[in-house]
Amino acid sequence: MKNIVQVAGIIDSKEAELCFANGADWIGFPLRLPSGKDDISEADAKAIIKTLKAPQRAVLISYMTTAAEVSQFCNELGLDAVQLHGDISMEELAKLRQMRPDLYLLKSLVVSADNLPALRQLIDDSAEYIDMYITDTFDPKTGAKGATGMTHDWNVSAELVRHSPKPLMMAGGLSPDNVYDAIMQVRPAAVDAHSLLEGTDKRKSAEKMRVFSAEAKRAFSEMSVLAAQ
Repeated sequence: MKNIVQVAGIIDSKEAELCFANGADWIGFPLRLPSGKDDISEADAKAIIKTLKAPQRAVLISYMTTAAEVSQFCNELGLDAVQLHGDISMEELAKLRQMRPDLYLLKSLVVSADNLPALRQLIDDSAEYIDMYITDTFDPKTGAKGATGMTHDWNVSAELVRHSPKPLMMAGGLSPDNVYDAIMQVRPAAVDAHSLLEGTDKRKSAEKMRVFSAEAKRAFSEMSVLAAQ
């Protein structure tokens, strides 16, 4: 999997259609959040997922920490990919991989100050179970682990790309204005954006989506040319 543009925080079917029409490859549904403030109902997310046709893909963005609940919820929603943002143990991760070899598993790597060694260790411990990693930003003011709209040190993400045997999706404060530079510096396999693609009405903007996708795919194309030289 590479050169993927993912948009998270889909709120309804119109927004899903808008994202795919303007260059998104995958869409993400944060559900059963610890805050209890989901962007969309589970029923509405399930209805959207039923309409998707390959290569379109929906991804569950989850903070669940047991293999059984992750597997069951993916079954309920009818999807085959999940981002694991909770503090899931290696035992539960191994159990999930064994239970559900069909699931595409992404594991978050939340970048904060001076935690690069811990993130390298997390990769070493989990890589046999994971299909892709996703970096994101820790907000020390709120304790949020992602969906902060904040960038982090891209040098850390670049080092994680070099260290990981699995592909890496980059997230955290990406926008139409910075996604090209982010890809060229970090060299990820995929990118994800959420709040910075929204307009003042808190819905995804077609223009921001179009530019974000175009800039991301321009960078991916240039990256491929450089890699071939």
